[in-house]
Amino acid sequence: MAGRQAKVLSDGQLMAALKAARTTRYPARDRAMLLLSAKAGLRAAEIAGLTWPMLTTADGKLSDYIALADTIAKKGSGRTIPLHPRLKAALTQLGKTAGTQGHVIKSERGERLTAGSVVNWFKALYARLGLEGCTSHSGRRTFITMAARRISRAGGSIRDVQMLAGHRNLRHTQGYIEPCSKAQRRLMNFL
Repeated sequence: MAGRQAKVLSDGQLMAALKAARTTRYPARDRAMLLLSAKAGLRAAEIAGLTWPMLTTADGKLSDYIALADTIAKKGSGRTIPLHPRLKAALTQLGKTAGTQGHVIKSERGERLTAGSVVNWFKALYARLGLEGCTSHSGRRTFITMAARRISRAGGSIRDVQMLAGHRNLRHTQGYIEPCSKAQRRLMNFL
């Protein structure tokens, strides 16, 4: 698969993955992992390294954003990412079932998962669902693509998407965005 990008998930595919997560041994953890990828754009290493203090306020309550530390982000690209409502609900549920100490995503023995374990978990899930070309990076590509398509509705720009993705260069962000032929056809009607 060298040289090829992970596929972007459709809404239906993401819903199927979330439904499948309900049937796993650790449904709260697995739902949170999917949503950290698709609704916050986190990389596998960032999911593995995420700790509860990055998600909580000084008084221990779940925050409205992720304060992603430079130490776990690629090339020190720590950033602040607002929490999507579905992700916040999933993290609230995970905190109730697994506690809010240490790393957010843990193994069955309560240990931190490695980035490789997170990659393998996504690979197994997508294979079970028959989603060829989907990897741990599919959620991130989905997040960046959807954010780019909708940012103007929020009054922002592609630069805001770049900041949420933690990219130093706008070209890198652009490389993640999946083109949409339907949007291109609709655009012609506006010209």
